[in-house]
Amino acid sequence: MKRINTPLTKREIERLNVGKEVLLSGVIYTARDQAHKRLVEAINKGKKTPIDLKGQVIYYCGPTRAPRGKIIGSSGPTTSSRMDEFTPALLKAGLVAMIGKGGRSPEVAKAIKKYKTVYFLTYAGCGALLSKYIKNAKPIVYKDLGPEAIYKLEVRDFPLIVGIDTKGRSIYD
Repeated sequence: MKRINTPLTKREIERLNVGKEVLLSGVIYTARDQAHKRLVEAINKGKKTPIDLKGQVIYYCGPTRAPRGKIIGSSGPTTSSRMDEFTPALLKAGLVAMIGKGGRSPEVAKAIKKYKTVYFLTYAGCGALLSKYIKNAKPIVYKDLGPEAIYKLEVRDFPLIVGIDTKGRSIYD
């Protein structure tokens, strides 16, 4: 396993080949369908996004409410293809990595290759386990969306697999 830290550099992610297992530490942001829609609407209107996307990692996750004494509730990935229509615009705006589950469209794979970004997979059905790698969590944007708000997460050794690398190679091919 390779250990990597945010912020991720282009040079660092270009060294990650499809199928590589990594442990990610640092700051990442959650965002699901509605948050993606709002981010892209801001981009399309020429407005500044509420979080600077340059160099960031988005985790396709809507965490559940934190049980008493816990930092966060279950925090498993959602199906990534639901964000496909928004992904090219976010990559163009500077997003460098995404975390989710499942395959991506050919258009997203082409955008990943074009912008030299990376798509990570994490373990589906293991939201309670994955929450143990989250050391801090705070909703920061679009709080009206509840669990679909954008959360700032601090993670340590979050387990990932490179699903699509900067060359556009997919683990699903």
